[in-house]
Amino acid sequence: MAVEVVYRSSRDLEQLFMDKAEADRHDKMLELAEMLTSVLQKAEPSLSEQQGENLGIFMARHRTIFAKAFKSQADALNELATSDAGSDAGSDAGSDEKSGAKPDAVSGMGSGMEPGKESSAA
Repeated sequence: MAVEVVYRSSRDLEQLFMDKAEADRHDKMLELAEMLTSVLQKAEPSLSEQQGENLGIFMARHRTIFAKAFKSQADALNELATSDAGSDAGSDAGSDEKSGAKPDAVSGMGSGMEPGKESSAA
């Protein structure tokens, strides 16, 4: 019987990672997404909780593109506008997020194990 080490995100208990650095990156992305969601909902109270969460996750996943745009490089947003990422809040296209985690339709959080990776932990 082989033993396999997996790492669990502390903010998304369903998501498992094979690498500690990936789990840490995912936690940091979710922390940023949580803060962005809070700010967006305060700025626009009519935003539903789900919409705010989806937008926060989208912005956190694409933080480098948004950072370029905020540093007087607005054309950096063209990368999102012309790709599938611009229309899908769960897309990883052009993302810093290396884990491959995709938000599910209910919570916007990770969907569980990474594709192609299995664990005997149940």
